Amino acid sequence: MERSIMKDPIFLAQKSLPAGKEDLPAAQDLLDTLAAHRDGCVGMAANMIGVLRRIIVFDDHGKDTVMLNPEIVRSSGVYETEEGCLSLPGTRKTKRFRSIKVKYQTMELQTRFKTYEGWTAQIIQHEIDHCNGILI
Repeated sequence: MERSIMKDPIFLAQKSLPAGKEDLPAAQDLLDTLAAHRDGCVGMAANMIGVLRRIIVFDDHGKDTVMLNPEIVRSSGVYETEEGCLSLPGTRKTKRFRSIKVKYQTMELQTRFKTYEGWTAQIIQHEIDHCNGILI
């Protein structure tokens, strides 16, 4: 089910709690909401739909991917960029890494590790920042 986009910076600045099996419906809602905003959005975190759980979804080269409890375990190649967000007006400068290795859980609650580079790595970093209450 598509949900409304949260725009309250006080809510968005809160750290999200770990996600579990009971949060899988929220993950599906997040996928549905991303699909509804496809024209201007490539990734979302659960707090963007009012759910304080560590869940992100993003466009991984045309395939929507869900990560529960994502954590960057390695990063390299820092650079400066400018990003926008559905939850906040305008754009802001930030630093990102060109390459990241992420530990996460699938929708089946299986732990995985995967390395991402470039644009996809940037999207994931933005969404993990949301989980950590960091507003860009």
